[in-house]
Amino acid sequence: QVRLLESGGGLVQAGGSLTLSCVASGRTFSFYHMGWFRQAPGKAREFVAAVARDDRYTYFSDSAKGRFIVSRDNAKNTTSLEMNQLEPGDTAVYYCAASEGGDLMKKHFYGYWGQGTQVTVSS
Repeated sequence: QVRLLESGGGLVQAGGSLTLSCVASGRTFSFYHMGWFRQAPGKAREFVAAVARDDRYTYFSDSAKGRFIVSRDNAKNTTSLEMNQLEPGDTAVYYCAASEGGDLMKKHFYGYWGQGTQVTVSS
């Protein structure tokens, strides 16, 4: 199993940037594909971005594409989500998740989740 802990959330003005980090412990970090999801009040949890094992491929939602950057550092057991040009619609709790495989844009394929970190974007 793997345990995940997110950090880096906070309050930012529209147009600003934030970088979220996720530290993993337990099984070898490089074994897992890593993803980022978010959930706003009253809405379902939705996919944001993902990075495959060994940093081979990255994936983004339509809203994140061109604004967000996802990366990982297997030597440090971390994955990061750099968020730029933030909008009020990005306000949500952001979750780090680990997957053993499958469609990385679907939350069903992630077996491990962090507790989330709040991101609030003001207009």
